[in-house]
Amino acid sequence: MSGAGDDEDEPRRRRRSGPVTKGGDARAAKQLRTRVKTARGRKHSSQRWLDRQLNDPYVARARQEGYRSRAAYKLIELDDKFGLIRPGMRVADLGAAPGGWAQVALKRGAGHVAGVDLLEIAPIPGAILLHMDFTEPEAAEALKEALGGPADLVLSDLAPWTTGHKATDHLRIVALVETAALFAMDVLKPGGTFVAKVFQGGASHDVLDALKTRFDKVRHYKPPASRTESAETFLIAQGFKG
Repeated sequence: MSGAGDDEDEPRRRRRSGPVTKGGDARAAKQLRTRVKTARGRKHSSQRWLDRQLNDPYVARARQEGYRSRAAYKLIELDDKFGLIRPGMRVADLGAAPGGWAQVALKRGAGHVAGVDLLEIAPIPGAILLHMDFTEPEAAEALKEALGGPADLVLSDLAPWTTGHKATDHLRIVALVETAALFAMDVLKPGGTFVAKVFQGGASHDVLDALKTRFDKVRHYKPPASRTESAETFLIAQGFKG
């Protein structure tokens, strides 16, 4: 299972992280919009994706600021709202490809980041990145070893390979959230935080009940960088009781 970098409060000073476009002139925005010519043989869905990427302010901002994907801004906005990342903390990154969340964690002061993904991730200075399927038993043990101690923060941007069959895909989504939550409750130190991407119906009542029992606060939040049409939202569980 892989991170989906492109799909699709606070004890410290708050940072702003909105899109780079400024002003409210819709006509100017329309004039600046990049038009994508229709290529012969290109599927309509591919055409829509390309058009969206070329005109997405978060994609442009990621290029300008050196992040590997627009998904970096989801974590930035989550951190701005909930104060997730503190200097020197130990962070586990599940579904880490292409590496945007690891980049954000390190840039915002994390002392040690260990990530895992089924897709290979280009090296990031300061991070240990494992090329493994997190759903395989040996991956969790390898990630624990790479962490080198209890985690302060477990991040999960895991997303399943979809089949198009709603019932099957739903089961895969639920299973990933459960696997990530169990890992978090196994490795977090008291007071730690678990953040996971979920989709509509993506966390079972059993998982939510377990998290509410083991954490002081459990809530959902959809950051502005998460596309409106996307079914994703994020589960934030803070104050692990151990």
